[in-house]
Amino acid sequence: MGLTSITVLLSAVGLTVVLFIVTIRYWPRFAGRGWRAVSGRIGLLLVVQLALFASVGLAVNRSFLFYGSWADLLGQEKEPGVVVDHSAGSSRVRVVGRQQLDVPAGSVPSAGGQIQNVVIAGEKSGISSRAYVYLPPQYFQSEYRNRTFPAAVVLTGYPGTAENLIKGLRYPKTAFQQAKDGRMQPMVLVMLRPTVAPPRDTECVDVPGGPQTETFLAEDLPKAVSEAYRVGTEPRNWGVIGNSTGGYCALKLALHHPGRFSAAAGLSAYYKAAEDPTTGDLFHGRKELRDRADLLWSLDRLPPVNASFLVTSSRHGEPNLAATRKFIEKVKAPGRVSSILLDSGGHNFNTWRREVGPALVWLSGRLSAS
Repeated sequence: MGLTSITVLLSAVGLTVVLFIVTIRYWPRFAGRGWRAVSGRIGLLLVVQLALFASVGLAVNRSFLFYGSWADLLGQEKEPGVVVDHSAGSSRVRVVGRQQLDVPAGSVPSAGGQIQNVVIAGEKSGISSRAYVYLPPQYFQSEYRNRTFPAAVVLTGYPGTAENLIKGLRYPKTAFQQAKDGRMQPMVLVMLRPTVAPPRDTECVDVPGGPQTETFLAEDLPKAVSEAYRVGTEPRNWGVIGNSTGGYCALKLALHHPGRFSAAAGLSAYYKAAEDPTTGDLFHGRKELRDRADLLWSLDRLPPVNASFLVTSSRHGEPNLAATRKFIEKVKAPGRVSSILLDSGGHNFNTWRREVGPALVWLSGRLSAS
């Protein structure tokens, strides 16, 4: 049973209730002052507390998906078997697994699409990263065999896992349903976490003497994916979307690389690179790099870009509301900006699930197939 399974959660809650009842039932037997009685009381309290903490932890993790599996929780790395997909036509994208969507006829790619587990090797950055590529049903249908599809890079927050985008935020299933309902065009989604040099949070920055994360995301990834799949190569074919840290990265990539991405959506994004123990020294004292990583600074001082931006916040519950309004004010033509402002909603998966569907529809409307 998986870490996020409802069966695991209900089992933990049931065990907690049983242990609580046992504690109440047998507490009088340990009412004495001897070491056995004291040890018994301590033992009963300890097991109930551990079960309670486990239940709360499982519930919180199931809601926010901090960890996607037991191996992820325990810090275990699983070496994937490497299967080279020769039909993909690019040695920079290795397909190491496939999975179906939880939709009707999901086992048939032409009906339900397919999620491919891949490893993307960066030509310029030297970074290799795991990712999931969602291919819509149309990708496998004969009438679309000569069509090139638009693509969107989808980024998690920090320290999230790429599985969060599938299980927690349900990007593939949402994209499938929105396209089926005619609200958006079919798109290829490249889903990954921006933590390409774990456990370090590089904030999608090219760190001097360190990980070249921005180069990987802005140059290596689109090039490799375009060579491996039927995806366009022009800015109008590519967008980027993310939440929290991933939202900051998404906006920054379109702002700094309009020749690669024509649209970006930042869900609960912040607008300046974090600098804390998880990031280390990102800029090595170089003020110009720190300034460039500040999106509001960039909007004020860099030439306006021909790109579309979507930003989200809430009037109650989000800490980025004031900065989001400043971002909206500072976007100048030919740039365009849209927003989703909820009445209330915290910095969490429940809020982002309310925004993913509209954001994908918005993104689809600003991209085109070649």
